[in-house]
Amino acid sequence: MNKVKNCLLVVLILASVACTEGRIYEDFQSLPNQNWGITDSLIFDLKNIELINTPDLVAIKFNEEYAFSNCYLRIISKDSAGVILDNKLVNMVLFDPKSGEPLGEGFGNSYTRYDTLPFLFDQQTKSVTLLQYMRQDLLPGVEAVGIKILK
Repeated sequence: MNKVKNCLLVVLILASVACTEGRIYEDFQSLPNQNWGITDSLIFDLKNIELINTPDLVAIKFNEEYAFSNCYLRIISKDSAGVILDNKLVNMVLFDPKSGEPLGEGFGNSYTRYDTLPFLFDQQTKSVTLLQYMRQDLLPGVEAVGIKILK
């Protein structure tokens, strides 16, 4: 019985290490009532993160209430003094243009789509702000938005 407990402990430790391996930072911000307002600034604090020249990802968790095939995001990175380093507009495709099927992983009516940013964050970046840029006051069906920085 003791060997079984030890084996389970080792498997649990390895699984937790494997789940965090490969990323420096990952965070999602949930949206109230699953609506992303045009004035909702989602700010991610990277003060304690040492950035290296590796791909960065943006993610959107969405459900069947989302009415568009894509989502335009304004991505603003700032340094520790609040000076804007980058201000980019990114088009994130959420549904296959031919089949209409949702892209990304999910089950039921909820999906998460990760996409690689077409640029790298400046190494001086200490915060990242995400804004929806869809020319609509509220985007229903957006559950959460996040960023992931890989090793």
